[in-house]
Amino acid sequence: MGTQLLVNGRIYTPSSPDATAMAVTDGIVVWVGADQPGRALHPDAEVIDLDGAFVAPAFVDTHVHTTATGLAATGLDLADSTSLPDCLDRLRAYAARTADPLIWGQNWDDSRWPDSRPPSVTEIDEVVGNRPVYLSRIDAHSAVCSSALLRQAGAAGNGLLTGEDHHAVRRAALSALTEAQRDRARRHTLDDAAVNGVVALHECAGPEINGRTDLVELLAFDHGVEVRAYWGEAVASAAEASALLSATGAHGLAGDLFVDGAIGARTAWLREPYCDHAGRGNSYLDDATIAAHVRACTEAGMQAGFHAIGDAAIDAVVAGFERVVAELGSPAVAACGHRVEHLEMIAPEHIEKLGSWGIIASVQPGFDALWGGPGGMYARRLGSVRAASMNPFAPLAAAGVSLALSSDAPVAPLRPWATIRAAVNHRTEGFAISPRAAFAAATRGAWRAGGVRDGVAGTLVPGAPASYAVWDADDLVVAAPRDSVQRWSTDPRSRVPPLPRLEADSKDPQCLRTVHRGTVIYAR
Repeated sequence: MGTQLLVNGRIYTPSSPDATAMAVTDGIVVWVGADQPGRALHPDAEVIDLDGAFVAPAFVDTHVHTTATGLAATGLDLADSTSLPDCLDRLRAYAARTADPLIWGQNWDDSRWPDSRPPSVTEIDEVVGNRPVYLSRIDAHSAVCSSALLRQAGAAGNGLLTGEDHHAVRRAALSALTEAQRDRARRHTLDDAAVNGVVALHECAGPEINGRTDLVELLAFDHGVEVRAYWGEAVASAAEASALLSATGAHGLAGDLFVDGAIGARTAWLREPYCDHAGRGNSYLDDATIAAHVRACTEAGMQAGFHAIGDAAIDAVVAGFERVVAELGSPAVAACGHRVEHLEMIAPEHIEKLGSWGIIASVQPGFDALWGGPGGMYARRLGSVRAASMNPFAPLAAAGVSLALSSDAPVAPLRPWATIRAAVNHRTEGFAISPRAAFAAATRGAWRAGGVRDGVAGTLVPGAPASYAVWDADDLVVAAPRDSVQRWSTDPRSRVPPLPRLEADSKDPQCLRTVHRGTVIYAR
């Protein structure tokens, strides 16, 4: 590759907060500093004039469903539907213009509709006739479908499908997709990631989500965005863990290994019943099964992890980890960097334990932006007291739990700056984290969540991989945490590197170029 010298920019680096230049040789950052010394030190380098642009470490999204995200963009995306009739009208229009053997739609949210109820099988059949249709709710843990797809899945019902009924229908829908549909969808997602300064995704796959065929195809897909895969299936021994990892090509047996479902579908596992429903959600794994999985993965030296949203689900996860810590010791557990996805309703008494065991939290600030606050979906499902305890990012970080930010796309858009902004502007006082901490959790913390612990990944310092994005950004500022103790000075003399403004109404910087390990994967 030779050496490239980027000059006349604003480089986000802790080694030289006022840096304007950066040198890259063979995909590695070799120097950062000012323009003139850079030109003197690297006289034969290819010079790239940044024209004042902002250069920062590229993003990693630690929880994505790649094919499903692309299907929303290339298929029927119902995120903007405003009512049940509007949803059905959009389905009718899409059915009229597509010849795909299966109509795959997603992201409808009945909690935002005046009718507050999902489409029925009868209503879907009236629109599409005998065609197979799968319409996933925005939480991806429930769906409605046509009678044709119900027959293919061997399921029954006339309304919202959850739990095993939903899993059966989703498997049938996935098997009905053509490889061309899947390829088109995954390319769209990976292209969109690069356009938004993302160089790596963590695919959270599993037998109930997308199946092995999709995962194998994704890992073989040729694209500049790196995919690190997690497979959500429980094991009981180290030998079984190693065999399953080899069979799937995954990095760890983590991600969406479901302990429960989601708040929106009323399938998150709760200690007390929902406020708008008699049940307490779904439980898929008990603490003994969780402990067996953690033990097996720890003994095999790989990451374990779980999807846990409700407070009862998190109780089970903590109890499972606690068993293994008692048996193998906390250093052995911490060495593997096990992770838990979501942790939305974690109790204060559990936060300190997770921090002491080195557990990584892959969290989704976009959920609070979508459903938090008074009158939001959380409050309607859980009541105001429980809703106000959701997604406690600052307490987690204060207890030493390593945070990694993600979108859970297609649930929330794959837009890293919006994700960071949601973490900074949390709806609950005391739960927001600072812009600096949020940016670190979307870069350094995200690499660490994927098992990369070299100390430099996700930064722009000499020796780090040259994975960065170039942004057209307005003024850069050093902002203190909004509602927590300030841990550094905002005085320019403090030499803390500045970031774009991240107020709730700020505009996203526009990506000009995305580079991964020295290779350009997107250029505007």
